[in-house]
Amino acid sequence: MAYTQLAQITARCAETGKAFWQIVQESDCQERDVTPAQSFADMQRMYRAMEQADAAYDPSLRSASGMAGGDGAKFSAYRMRENRLLGDYLTEVMERALKMAESNACMKRIVAAPTAGSCGVIPAVLLSYASCRQVTEEKLVEALYVAAGIGEVIAASASIAGAEGGCQAEIGSASAMAAGALSYLEGGDCEEICHACALAMKSLLGLTCDPVAGLVEVPCIKRNASGAVNAVVASQMAMSGIRSAIPPDEVIDSMRRIGHLLPACLRETGQDGLATTPTGLHIAQQMAQQ
Repeated sequence: MAYTQLAQITARCAETGKAFWQIVQESDCQERDVTPAQSFADMQRMYRAMEQADAAYDPSLRSASGMAGGDGAKFSAYRMRENRLLGDYLTEVMERALKMAESNACMKRIVAAPTAGSCGVIPAVLLSYASCRQVTEEKLVEALYVAAGIGEVIAASASIAGAEGGCQAEIGSASAMAAGALSYLEGGDCEEICHACALAMKSLLGLTCDPVAGLVEVPCIKRNASGAVNAVVASQMAMSGIRSAIPPDEVIDSMRRIGHLLPACLRETGQDGLATTPTGLHIAQQMAQQ
């Protein structure tokens, strides 16, 4: 994409009078030499693939390690309780995030958004919104463009890889993308979209990537649920008029610098953090013996 800063996208919006998502689509058309209709059809396929992956969740599946599978079904049953604390939307977001991340661990088809390890965040926020609000598929696809634009900026200016920036680069990026997309769905303008992104990212700065046994299961799956809820919180704050004291692009740059400061043992290598707890090491040893 031609843009490496959110400020560049918002400036283009002001210059042309186009919406955030249209500027992202415009850049996609130029980069891939496709028409707007072709670009939209491709993004629509991505959205529908998310829907299909969500619908295909199988509660009986377990990952090869045995650490992943079934928790989505547990939360689904919990969501049916009359005395649960949270409302319909947030509980649905958490359920979908868990299910999608479990499906990834069980080798089912998912959409990397922006990575496989963070695949549950954006679908959870968007698909749950679709079930709770009267919204067209077209609008949801537009929101996916917003998420993609934010993700492209983060990838260009920082990183979306856990091996380079820790989990802040994966779950953090996904949460920021989802926050911006949700703000768009709620009628947010460029400022609200970008500040939702910043507020979401700020809350996850410094998050390490410390997968037990080197697998994208523990703590990755549960972090998808946390990242999705964080996106909703950030979006709601931005829509209320709350702004990030640090500009969005500076927050993204901070993520880049923090990622470079993280030692390699906390960047997807499984050499410290939760991976080297007594239980984490025991699980890794069991896996090695299989």
